[in-house]
Amino acid sequence: ACNQKKKETWGVCVFIVAIDLDEVTFTFTELLKSISISVCTFFQFLKEVDVNMDTVSTKVDSTVSRLKKKYDVLVALYHKFERTCGLIYLEQPSSEISAELSSVLVLKNYWITFLLAKGKVLQVEDDLVISFQLLLCVLDYFIKLSPPAMLKEPYKSAVTAATVNGSARTPRRGQNRSTRTAKQLNTDTKIIEILCKEHDCNLDEVKNVYLTSFIPFLNSAGIVASNGLPEVEVILKQYEELYLKNKDIDARLFLSHDETLQPDVVACSQLERTPLKNSPEEEIPLILPQTPVRAAMNNIQQLIMILNSAPDKPSDTLITYFNNCTVNPHDSILKRVERLDHIFKKKFAEAVGQGWAEIGSQRYKLGVRLYYRVMESMLKSVRQVLITSFLFSTLLNDNIFHTSLLACAVEVVMATYGRNASQSDGTSAETDLSFPWILNVFDLKAFDFYKVIESFIKAEPSLTREMIKHLERCEHRIMESLAWQSGSPLFDLIKQSKEREGQTDQPETTSTPSTPFQHNHTAADLYLSPVRSPKKKPSGPPPSANSTPDAQPGAPPQTQKPQKSTSLSLFYKKVYLLAYRRLHILFLQLLSEHPDLEPLIWTLFQHTLQNEYELMRDRHLDQIMMCSMYGICKVKNVDLRFKIIVSAYKELCNTNQETFKRVLIREEQYDSIIVFYNLVFMQKLKTNILQYASNRPPTLSPIPHIPRSPYQFSNSPRRVPAGNNIYISPLKSPYKFSDGFQSPTKMTPRSRFIGNSFSVFLSLQTSEKFQKINQMLCNSDGQLKRSAEVSAAPKPLKRLRFDIEGQDEADGSKHLPQESKFQQKLAEMTSTRTRMQKQKLNDGNDTLTNEEK
Repeated sequence: ACNQKKKETWGVCVFIVAIDLDEVTFTFTELLKSISISVCTFFQFLKEVDVNMDTVSTKVDSTVSRLKKKYDVLVALYHKFERTCGLIYLEQPSSEISAELSSVLVLKNYWITFLLAKGKVLQVEDDLVISFQLLLCVLDYFIKLSPPAMLKEPYKSAVTAATVNGSARTPRRGQNRSTRTAKQLNTDTKIIEILCKEHDCNLDEVKNVYLTSFIPFLNSAGIVASNGLPEVEVILKQYEELYLKNKDIDARLFLSHDETLQPDVVACSQLERTPLKNSPEEEIPLILPQTPVRAAMNNIQQLIMILNSAPDKPSDTLITYFNNCTVNPHDSILKRVERLDHIFKKKFAEAVGQGWAEIGSQRYKLGVRLYYRVMESMLKSVRQVLITSFLFSTLLNDNIFHTSLLACAVEVVMATYGRNASQSDGTSAETDLSFPWILNVFDLKAFDFYKVIESFIKAEPSLTREMIKHLERCEHRIMESLAWQSGSPLFDLIKQSKEREGQTDQPETTSTPSTPFQHNHTAADLYLSPVRSPKKKPSGPPPSANSTPDAQPGAPPQTQKPQKSTSLSLFYKKVYLLAYRRLHILFLQLLSEHPDLEPLIWTLFQHTLQNEYELMRDRHLDQIMMCSMYGICKVKNVDLRFKIIVSAYKELCNTNQETFKRVLIREEQYDSIIVFYNLVFMQKLKTNILQYASNRPPTLSPIPHIPRSPYQFSNSPRRVPAGNNIYISPLKSPYKFSDGFQSPTKMTPRSRFIGNSFSVFLSLQTSEKFQKINQMLCNSDGQLKRSAEVSAAPKPLKRLRFDIEGQDEADGSKHLPQESKFQQKLAEMTSTRTRMQKQKLNDGNDTLTNEEK
């Protein structure tokens, strides 16, 4: 066991060093085999090795993320492939079938052909939907070439009918394979129809994949013999070359259920599995969780059903709106849609593969239908607000408004298709086509895109819970970093606001964080701001002069000043809400014993966002948050190390290790977050931070009033952060829906009495345990610490090696100059492992001591 651990440690160290130095001379599977470890165990062990937060670089993080996504997709697809083949082929075909066509050989031939096709024609290998559609094409091709005696119904009858009408295996002379196969698909669609119906897959899309990608693959690969069947040795050789080139996972090993590829539900990302069906004697039916493929197909089918009836051009109602404008926008809208169609088609093909341009065009067309549908709904809601035809015309002739609205519609379509294999909880998963990819395609600024999101959600009632969560996450990403990138219109807007309002007056970026937030603005409020008529009363309450420490209480009322920017004011208000939520969650985990520090940290945090907003340029909101927390603790003599903050931050939802491993220091120079604190944040805010140590600290910023999110469903279970998949569901209604009618839940007086008595019994017997559970679940805003112990914080890490030597919390480890980079890296890895072992030993001793007490 000791030797095995050493082997695993060396294997992980070699992997890290090889990636960092671009000297990978082995495949990932070869590494796993050499140290006798599975994919999931390797990933988990790598996470443990990264105990120092910078042992694993962002480069290694990126490589591992790509491997994880590819592995998740392969696992989901292979399980689907195995189950599907079990529905198609007989396990023991009749004796007339030769041994060469046994089920084992059939599986091997099909799977490797699919792997080769996937690797040859698909550049985005973590795209679950496109990969599955390609798999269906492979199955359709092989089923048509299979002897009917091998097949189960309804495939047997479909192949027999096709053979009677004209055998697919006896092609006419002088007809090339491409023409022949395409003709077969057009004339004999029965099998592909069965496959698509079985898996809730869109028939037109799969046929498009077949014609534009699969047939060209067959022709270019040269793997098909005269009888139409691919030659096993040829595809094996080609896949071997592809696998060695990519240096990643040998997916052929799924066929032998190789132990290195077996999923570990504890160590690996939790892939959904279809459980065994209930036995007949079980009276209570269980809700079966969907497999990743089934869930993706269902979401797509729902979207297509909604948009099937939607027009792909402006409706009569929209045309009426256009005609009522002072400048009719109809022609410009159509030209914009057509121009962006060409751009999207080209960019999609560049990202996925040149053979997939038409698939991209299909998805864009769905987005266009949604665009017109939402536009009509949105205009119905704002036509009473935009009193003059001039304002209505201004909105409908605004290029940024239309581009943003279309981008949002296309993003919904892309996200629906882009469900990743590891999305078991409906959260977003990053792929090459994920947001903000669409912003780059449409050359759209994130701040401009943000303006349409809330109105889009309100205007489209058919959006699924997953899509609403996705768009909300897009909005958060814009507020936390994307809107703060260089070149963003946000900085010009802030500068204009500061110049217009004056530094001694109430700046609109303050946005009165203590005032209850109201979600009653429209897209017109944001895109026409500050062009809106000054006669119209503002939708929100007037600003308060005492909302920030730097505000002057005696500021005169603003009467003759130009109209404020509603978009900037609203943006800052939302940023404050998001910032405080993040801070509050992290504070509960780390500093719950020092409640007096939270308003101080928030005041510094809010002051930085309002007055030192340049610190946010090309940086992340959470970087400022962690620095604010560390700075206040430092000046108030509270022992909270940066390594503790970072370790707790890693466990929050939707966080990225790059946020603290790679922070902009100065132009094109990046380092860890503590280097940013020492060289940038502390230098800029030193005077302000020191004020908190005096007897007269700055005036505290009010805590933002946190409203209920307009995007959440009232009956949706909420996930408890770091709660080991614990969800909080609201109290169920005593009524349930059955066959479309509301009826009381069946409960007899006897069963009700027994149920209540049992609950009382439980509460009496286990009151202490339930008190701990209640402490976890009833914490403010449903947040909790990582342990049931109220005051428990994450265990401190032994070292934080990403700090500058000689400065705060520096490691000070040195290397001899004659050592190579490779040797230095291995020495660091070995040192890390030693520290981990010591930490575990100390933890074990602590536990033993506590038990003895």
